[in-house]
Amino acid sequence: MGYGYGYGFGYGGASYILVLIGALLCLITSGIVKSTFNKYSKIAASSGMTGREVAAAILHREGIYDAKVERVAGSLTDHFNPATKVVNLSETVYDSTSVAAISVAAHECGHAVQHNEDYFPLKVRSAILPAANFGSKFGLWIVIAGLIISFFRPLVFIGVVLFSFGVLFQIVTLPVEFDASRRALEIIQEMGILSENEREGARKVLKSAAMTYVASAAASILSLIRLILIAQGGRSRRD
Repeated sequence: MGYGYGYGFGYGGASYILVLIGALLCLITSGIVKSTFNKYSKIAASSGMTGREVAAAILHREGIYDAKVERVAGSLTDHFNPATKVVNLSETVYDSTSVAAISVAAHECGHAVQHNEDYFPLKVRSAILPAANFGSKFGLWIVIAGLIISFFRPLVFIGVVLFSFGVLFQIVTLPVEFDASRRALEIIQEMGILSENEREGARKVLKSAAMTYVASAAASILSLIRLILIAQGGRSRRD
C-alpha cells in the first residue's frame, strides 16, 4: 500500500490483493449467515418458546441467577456482556419463536455459561481485549509514522506488535465461539426445546455464524501480513 510516502510500493500489488481477499471472505460469509438466519427465522419452533424465554430457561437451568436477558436494537446484534452479566438479544430474536431465534439465544447463553465457569479461552480473550482494540485502531498508523519519520524507526516494530494483538484476539475468539455453539446445541437437546429436525436447522444457523468468525480471523491474519509487507517495503527503501 503506497500512501504516497515512497514506502511499500514494491509490495503494493500484493498488499491490495490481501485486502481484497480478506474483504471478499467476510462479505461471502456475512451473506451466508444472513441467508441462513432468514431461512430459519421463518420456521417456528414447535415448543412455541421465544428467544427471551429460552435464554431465561437456560440461565435458570445452569444456576446463573445474577444474569439478565435484555432486548437490544438491530438485527444479529446479539451478544453477552460479561461486565454487566446481560444476555442481549436483538429485536429479531427477543420475541421470536423461530428456530433461528432460539439457536442464537442459546448460543449467547453459552457465553454466559462460559463466563460462569471461568472458561479459559474466554478469560484470555477478555485479558487481551484492551490491547487488541488499541492495536487494531492505531497499529497501522504507528507503522506509517515510523516509516515516515526517520528517528521514529522503532515505531514500525511497535506498530506491528500492537496490531498482532488484534489478530490474536480474533484467533482466540474461534474456540470461544465454537464452544458456545456446542454448549447451545447440547442444552437445546437436553431441555427438549427443539425437535430433532429443528435441531438440524439450529446446527446450520450456528455453523454459518461460526464461519463469520473464521473469515474475520483469516482477514485479520491477511491484514497482519499486509502490514509486515509495508514495513519490509519501507526498510527496503531505506537500504
